[in-house]
Amino acid sequence: MNKVRNIKQVVNGMKASDGDGVQLTRIIGSPYLNMLDPFLLLDAFGSDQPQDYIGGFPSHPHRGFETVTYMLAGKMRHKDSAGNEGVIGAGGVQWMTAGKGIIHSEMPEQDNGLLAGFQLWVNLPASKKMTEPKYQEKTAEEIPQELRGEEIQIKVIAGNTANGTKGIINNPEIAPIYWDINLSENSLFVDDIPEGHNGFVYVIEGDVSIGDSPNKLFTGQLAVLDDGNKINISANNDSRFLLIAGKPIGEPVERAGPFVMNSKQEIQQAFADYQSGGLV
Repeated sequence: MNKVRNIKQVVNGMKASDGDGVQLTRIIGSPYLNMLDPFLLLDAFGSDQPQDYIGGFPSHPHRGFETVTYMLAGKMRHKDSAGNEGVIGAGGVQWMTAGKGIIHSEMPEQDNGLLAGFQLWVNLPASKKMTEPKYQEKTAEEIPQELRGEEIQIKVIAGNTANGTKGIINNPEIAPIYWDINLSENSLFVDDIPEGHNGFVYVIEGDVSIGDSPNKLFTGQLAVLDDGNKINISANNDSRFLLIAGKPIGEPVERAGPFVMNSKQEIQQAFADYQSGGLV
């Protein structure tokens, strides 16, 4: 039997600063929504004022989880302790598995103009926390797009749509959905989400209605979805939003700054490894 998902909770992000003074909005990882297993953090950044982003994110460590950087506008250069380097351009995505440890930097590849995008942190199960670091990095042109008439456009970064479009990110641990969806005014998006997955919708532009929920979801708001296997989203005007979901891991989470492990002892070990130069 089909069950349509509705809004369980609406979250307004809070202004924050990270890296070398980068101004952003923290939506997951805030006092209002600490985490949504397996999602640990969601930051939105967007400004055409260089002073808001030019400092970037200088070298910093990670262990025990994945970072997903999705650029809407502008360019971000990444460089790490394993010798990897590249540029994530507008519409591109980088899904980085930090695993046992990586030290990397993310710096704007521009000194003016609009820089906008998202960073999502995704937890790893205990069995994968000390795996070798790896990247899945794709340009805008490599990300599959699905068109449903002239009203609906879906960028399928991860997961499979009901119409058979397959995303380009492989992650069997949480089987994620990561879709960037544009809807024309008064159009209706209908698709499947695996039952049991935790999921959310974040509105980039416009406002939408979800399922049978009476409340609208406006620009800059996130809706935590209740459980079910169907999603219906209608656009009250021309709208753009992220639909993200994943299988919960269901393990203890200990987090401290750039490290996310299962116990305080593992966190202490991560700091010790970093301080001794043995993180990577």
